[in-house]
Amino acid sequence: MSSPVTNNSTPEPSSPALRMLTIAGVLLFLLGVALAVLLGPQFWYIVLRWAGLALIAASGARGGSLTYWIFFSMLLGGEIGLDRPQLAEHLRVLSDIFLRLIKVIVAPLILGTLVTGIAGHGNLRSVGRIGLKSLVYFEVVTTLALFIGVGAINISRAGEGLSMSVAPGAAAAQNAEPLHWEEFLLHIFPENIAKSIAENQILQVAVFALLFGIALALLPQAKREPMLKFCESLSATMFSFTNLVMYFAPIGVGAAMAYTVGHMGVGVLLPLGKLLMTGYAALIAFLLLVLLPIALLARLPLARFLRAVAEPATIAFATSTSEAALPRAMEEMEAFGVPRRIVAFVIPAGYSFNMDGSSVYLALASIFVAQAAGIHMSWGQQLVMVFTLMLTSKGVAGVPRATLVVLLATASMFHLPTEPIFIILGIDALMDMARTAVNVIGNCLACAVIARSEDELQGNA
Repeated sequence: MSSPVTNNSTPEPSSPALRMLTIAGVLLFLLGVALAVLLGPQFWYIVLRWAGLALIAASGARGGSLTYWIFFSMLLGGEIGLDRPQLAEHLRVLSDIFLRLIKVIVAPLILGTLVTGIAGHGNLRSVGRIGLKSLVYFEVVTTLALFIGVGAINISRAGEGLSMSVAPGAAAAQNAEPLHWEEFLLHIFPENIAKSIAENQILQVAVFALLFGIALALLPQAKREPMLKFCESLSATMFSFTNLVMYFAPIGVGAAMAYTVGHMGVGVLLPLGKLLMTGYAALIAFLLLVLLPIALLARLPLARFLRAVAEPATIAFATSTSEAALPRAMEEMEAFGVPRRIVAFVIPAGYSFNMDGSSVYLALASIFVAQAAGIHMSWGQQLVMVFTLMLTSKGVAGVPRATLVVLLATASMFHLPTEPIFIILGIDALMDMARTAVNVIGNCLACAVIARSEDELQGNA
């Protein structure tokens, strides 16, 4: 579950005048870009773009959220990269600082959230049939989401237009002998958790956290409670740490965009647009090909269900955080006819283990990074990545842009460059709204399906 303190607590510019100012600024900026592409660089086109940026900044000064300023910094960074490529080269240090701050969060965040998610529901033996059904359902659906993400990015090949160079270490790793399945299987299990954390072996940390959480859940409550409180405190602290680091995100994203555009030119923007369209298409495909058939198989009244999830999904889309929609989602599902005891277990557990929209995004974004680096991944390697994401994605429950943590962990594990990840972050705010709404819809559906399987869905015979 996400932190109570979100990165979107400050509203977007809400008055009609400010919205119009933002729209005018974006249109002015895009007009300057289009004219420069079609007619060649001219001084007045630069003036148009800077005037557009000034309007966007003026609107944001009256009530722009962190998401708003990340979007602005992406445009500003691109403009600096175009106008002052020499300066943009020196700004990379700011994106590297942001990278380090994010990397230090990874292991403790996954450790704390996984242990809390597993052990926080009490003794596993008392969870019983509902818990087992929920966990099986979560894993099946999120795996399908990962496969849809992989399929979508392999069809669109959005990252191939970037052609970013691979760092020497990554290139060497790609040319190295591939691990045999026995070696990979052995590598999953940690021999020393401190060593795994120090070496950023996130899969080993996730496996340790899973086993530790199960072991903790099997203890009597008196012995379990102190460690559970520590893990809950660790999780809350790391969520707060993430929120603090995200205040540096506009600078890190702007610097990364400036460096990339200055180093590679404006051609980097086309693959980003393709990635955004691929992401939305994949999420729509997931809704139609996975969630809709599940609802039909469970014989749920679709009209009533859609009315029930409309408000929680809208809240999630507007705030880009599942946490904001959680209370309303639980209320709506109880009103829909799901018994309170099922709602109280399935929805909170789903916020840790059933992040459908995030799973789609993580899969396509990870392959996008490989495509951008010119690294060919076989279907076997992509499958290994999918099953790795099945574990590591369980530690990012709904914090805005926390999928960045898993993307960086995945890049480190599979020897992929990190530069494309920062480029992705430029459109992450737009992707975050859609994938968070899908997360909420998926958790509400899981709640109704589990209740139907227990023959306890009331008023929907």
